[in-house]
Amino acid sequence: MSLMKTAEALLAMLKKYDVEYVFGLPGETTLGLYHAWEKFDEITHVMARDERHAVFMADGYARLSGKPGVCEGPSVGATHMIPGVVEALKSCVPLIVLTSDVPLHSEKHNMLTAFDQTALFENITKETLTATRGDEIPFLIQRAFRVATTGCPGPVHLRLPMDVIEEEISISLPPAQKPFSTYPGTRPAADRDSVAEAAKALASCERGVMVCGQGVLASRAWDEVAETAEYFGLAVGTTINGKGSIAENHPLSLGVTGSRGSSAFSNSFLEEADLVFFVGNSTDSVGTDGGTLPRAGSEARFVHLNLNERDLGNACGNGVLLHGDVKSTLRALLDMARQNRLVPSCDMRPVVAKRRGAFSGKKRSGNLPEGLLDPLQAVEAITTAMPPDTVIVADPGMSAVYPAAFWKVPSAGRRFVTNYAMGALGYGLPAALGASFALPEEATVLNMSGDGSFGFVTGELETAARLGRNVKIVLFNNKSYGWIRATNRFSYGGR
Repeated sequence: MSLMKTAEALLAMLKKYDVEYVFGLPGETTLGLYHAWEKFDEITHVMARDERHAVFMADGYARLSGKPGVCEGPSVGATHMIPGVVEALKSCVPLIVLTSDVPLHSEKHNMLTAFDQTALFENITKETLTATRGDEIPFLIQRAFRVATTGCPGPVHLRLPMDVIEEEISISLPPAQKPFSTYPGTRPAADRDSVAEAAKALASCERGVMVCGQGVLASRAWDEVAETAEYFGLAVGTTINGKGSIAENHPLSLGVTGSRGSSAFSNSFLEEADLVFFVGNSTDSVGTDGGTLPRAGSEARFVHLNLNERDLGNACGNGVLLHGDVKSTLRALLDMARQNRLVPSCDMRPVVAKRRGAFSGKKRSGNLPEGLLDPLQAVEAITTAMPPDTVIVADPGMSAVYPAAFWKVPSAGRRFVTNYAMGALGYGLPAALGASFALPEEATVLNMSGDGSFGFVTGELETAARLGRNVKIVLFNNKSYGWIRATNRFSYGGR
């Protein structure tokens, strides 16, 4: 047994889960934690200028590192954290969200910054927890990491009243449950009968298309995606969030499908498919172009593999449903197909090659008014100049759509990051800073932003300068909220 403050126990438990960085900023209710941190140099605190941006930093870190991102904020800043927490929930990004609070049981005494944090977070996290005693911290940290990394990953909130943070406790700290220090914490495969049915369906199609979402990237299943596509002869598209599920120079790759970052070339395969295999894909409005892909009246069959049971089968009618982790289920699918010696009927390679040639001459020529830059030319110039291992973190809107459409990811993996689950502006720069801590120091992170998004985060330029990370910013200035302006023009005839 050791005598220590709760704050010291918290930091020691985080270290047991291999936490290296915590993103946040201080407030009065957090000073007890910061005082303990002064004597604890095994976890680096990365200070942001805004609590929302601290969450986005943790989000960017989690997506690139394969570990839960950890962020913290004071009681007054808890409300500022909401946009980032909601994005993480919708994007299935595991976060440990720490908020300090007024002393326990003083919430009803009209204390400055007091409000019901549990009610605030309970509908936007997988779970919200409160430390009522200092000796609960080891259990709560174990639970937070376990919940955040298993099932569909997501954020877990831990409320830390300031008097509990300062409490002196006598405790022996347990070891971490190590499988939950990374994600996925578990890898459940879909049931064997469903896998067998899916294998038969894939082997019998003739115009099959896989559409991969960010569940592939969360599962780190890009090798299995390529192997599955090659075995069954399927063309492979991705959602904008799933970009990187397959190298886009692969002969079966279509690039991005749906409504954001797609092309007539890629979507044409979905329009004509006789089977669509959604993999780690929520089948949301962006990925299905408002539910129009595959087109209405299509006789295409569906197979849907997803870990989030709420989305499973959402857009697939009576298709084959595979509830499980992408990597383990695709591996089971391949093993089943080989064991049963299934001979696929589909080979989309020649179709993709022929159609790619037909569409290759249809890119825009860049005939724009003088002084304006063609987005295709801009993206090609930027991506040609950047180092080959660069990671692009793009703000939502046109600054994400341009590289999603025009940059071909040269190798599979999380090379392109954007927040198209909720699409809050101001995500890109803080997420890029967070991502940089998950990469080798020499790696380049490129934030592509628009003037609309950039206006949300100008304060984080100080953070970028102070931290000295290798983060570059390219700003597309169209002097407007470009996506909103375009939608207004096309949908409402506005200016």
